[in-house]
Amino acid sequence: MEPTEDGVSRWRRVSDLLRAGIADGSLADRLPPEAELAERFAVNRHTVRRAIAVLARDGLLRAEQGRGTFVNAPAPRLPYPVGPRTRFSENVLAQSRQPGGRLIRADRVRADAGIARLLACDPGAPLHRLETLHVADGVPLSVATSWFSAARFPGIVQAYAESGSVTEALRREGLLDYRRRETRLTAERLSPGDADHLSASPDGLVLVSTAIDVDGEDRPVQALRTRFHADRMELVFRH
Repeated sequence: MEPTEDGVSRWRRVSDLLRAGIADGSLADRLPPEAELAERFAVNRHTVRRAIAVLARDGLLRAEQGRGTFVNAPAPRLPYPVGPRTRFSENVLAQSRQPGGRLIRADRVRADAGIARLLACDPGAPLHRLETLHVADGVPLSVATSWFSAARFPGIVQAYAESGSVTEALRREGLLDYRRRETRLTAERLSPGDADHLSASPDGLVLVSTAIDVDGEDRPVQALRTRFHADRMELVFRH
């Protein structure tokens, strides 16, 4: 069993520290030798090797035979404005990139207490739950889970599957406009399922946005939990 500190694997702690160093520029060009990193982080070389392998899989590092391990220039993060009318496609198009989306999974569920509170419905009310993937120029950026009232939006699944856009799907369901009432932001590790969809390592981080969209009468339309790839996107809140 791998040694842990406070329940966190040592290789993960090392990968986090290396990732932070790459992000702030304190680690650039060639990475120090494994032995030096092992001494710096008070771990063995196998732990360092595993941390480096994870970052290489994420494209942050590359190994060159006979020369060492080098830091790749980080790709710029996509700024993603969050406001009263946050729309993925509009945000991406505004930056001259091509948006895309697809339905990963859809099912019919009963509202649990948390979702019922967000949607102002009774616990147990029938909902459509959509799992969707969002990309820009073919690069996966986020995975989202959305909940809609099955009674109010009976055709939302088919409409999204055909259009690839929540805005267009809601328009087809008779709702011409909606706005963001609230966004709450946290961070967490990528789950294996999300890592697979985002073509990323489970060691990575996601920015998690929990939001409520409402119509013109302030009635909840959508409860939304989006996981943004933290190395590819930055959320911008303008006040």
